[in-house]
Amino acid sequence: MSQRFVRFAATAGALLVILLGVTGCGINAVPTQDEQVKAAWSQVLNEYQRRSDLIPNLVSTVKGYAHQEETVFREVTEARAKATQTTLPADVLSNPQAFHTFEQNQAQLTGALGRLLAVSERYPDLKSNQNFLALQSQLEGTENRIAVARRDYIDAVQQYNTTLRTIPSRWIAAIFYPDAKPRETFTISQQEQQAPKVQF
Repeated sequence: MSQRFVRFAATAGALLVILLGVTGCGINAVPTQDEQVKAAWSQVLNEYQRRSDLIPNLVSTVKGYAHQEETVFREVTEARAKATQTTLPADVLSNPQAFHTFEQNQAQLTGALGRLLAVSERYPDLKSNQNFLALQSQLEGTENRIAVARRDYIDAVQQYNTTLRTIPSRWIAAIFYPDAKPRETFTISQQEQQAPKVQF
């Protein structure tokens, strides 16, 4: 073997050992977990959008039976508009004020939907309408999806924030990812987080 080949093999071996050491020390944990948080957040937004898309059909169906419930219809429409028209800044996940505004708007919409569905109790014909029953079922399914998406997001944030706050990953993040910031998580009350309970 030539001396040049031996040097090349030694250099390649040393680089391989360094590369394995760097990947094994958790240097990729911060960006990997950050991407998991972003993906989980996208799913939360997706499920809230799904709920928002169901609302106009639900309101129209209930309106056909309950003309005198204008206040409830207006509350739902306004809450939906507020929830869907809020512009989320790019840093919403690390911006406590923007995150809190988002969750408050969604909680108001959840409350308004609960009041809308409660209206149906006073209208037996509405409760038996197939379109209403299908919309109610879709809404309940969506509320469950929202709960799962929020739970997955909270889990991803917990793992990411723990990585940023524990040693040695804290040191690695400070050196290689100085812009990494802890992410916000849902802080609304247990009552507000629950899907509206509707009995028919």
